[in-house]
Amino acid sequence: MDSTALLLSMLNETNTRMLDLLNDLSDDQLAVPYHRGINPPIWELGHCAFFYDFFLLRHLNNQGARMPGYDDVWDSLENYHEDRWREGVIPNKATTLDYYLSIIEEMRSFLQSGNAIPHQMYLCAYSIYHQDMHIESLIQARQALTYPEPTFTTKLETSTQTSTKPCSLGDAIVPAGSYPIGLPAAPPSFEGFCFDNEKPGFNAELDAFAISKTLVSCGEFREFVEDGSYQNKNLWCFGGRHWLREDTHLHPPSWKKQDGEWILQRFDGWHPLQPNHPVMFVSYWEAEAFCRWAGRRLPTEYEWEAAARGPQGNRYPWGNTMDTTRVDMDGKRMGQVAVDEFPKGASPFGCLQMLGTAWEWTTNQYLPYDGFCVDMYPYMSTLQFGDHKTTKGGSCATSSQLIRNTYRQAYYPSRNDVFTGFRTCAI
Repeated sequence: MDSTALLLSMLNETNTRMLDLLNDLSDDQLAVPYHRGINPPIWELGHCAFFYDFFLLRHLNNQGARMPGYDDVWDSLENYHEDRWREGVIPNKATTLDYYLSIIEEMRSFLQSGNAIPHQMYLCAYSIYHQDMHIESLIQARQALTYPEPTFTTKLETSTQTSTKPCSLGDAIVPAGSYPIGLPAAPPSFEGFCFDNEKPGFNAELDAFAISKTLVSCGEFREFVEDGSYQNKNLWCFGGRHWLREDTHLHPPSWKKQDGEWILQRFDGWHPLQPNHPVMFVSYWEAEAFCRWAGRRLPTEYEWEAAARGPQGNRYPWGNTMDTTRVDMDGKRMGQVAVDEFPKGASPFGCLQMLGTAWEWTTNQYLPYDGFCVDMYPYMSTLQFGDHKTTKGGSCATSSQLIRNTYRQAYYPSRNDVFTGFRTCAI
């Protein structure tokens, strides 16, 4: 498949998933209450259309905005988060959908013309990947609002039976050495695409370390919870103790006890805790406290990437070509997998599910690499530098066409409403 055909296929896939996430919601469900971790779904739709319009389409023939007068509504830097809920700010669904569909059709026509030059193909790819990020945000919103799982998700099991499969495969040993981090500072292009925060690449000299082959499981985290760890202030750093004081945290927010057993919220249903499934929806502070309780530690960002890529610097744990059969991504299984599944997706050192399933907390602040230069969208990285933590690997809700080992995602350490989990290292 040539590059233009690939971009067209990516656009169609992304468009289908976006519409699937919105078309089964009623008007009442689309009128979501204010939530600091999500956006109104209709704003998400218009914002994604605006991105294609603003960065690519209106520059093709010096044309103006496709929806004149609404740039400040759809621009996330102009329309403050709280204002997106004010009555009369966002157009209704029909108007926004007409705008969005016209933009998608114009994008298709542009790609089918065969006239795209390399820089325009890069802008097109960037805009598709940007929409993929907002698709993950829409899936997260459905979870936060207790809406049904997406229509493209395998129906979540409600069985009261829990698996007895093992929760852990022990540690992988990563030898001391020089490991590639990030990607080269090449001019932006569709081929070998990456974001500015992944560049310029460099080699990190690392000491040998041991990292768990699997994500921390619900069974392991249950032991931490039932040991009274949320009340043991010695397990929590200053930031973690401040987070504990903000609310009464006794366990992850998606957990509760029913008839003496833990059950977990997944979208609009509650399901028995599966000990061998990965723990998700935990903050950095909870991950850090678990490690202190377990006599372990979180990996650094560079250790995580070395364990995922190996000394050869693979794009994916298993090689350099995406294979969606090796990951839990694209909203298909939503983390309802055992931590020892997907053995064919193992990294060179035997670590499983380093892509997909759950974003993994690392100890690093989200900061630019030395020599950082902004690419086409100045706010993709720069607004998050300094006060966010770096997570790696993508989640079950992440698009498989977006992710790679070098990808860096920024989350506030207090976030526990997204698909975040973690693995640990030996001290």
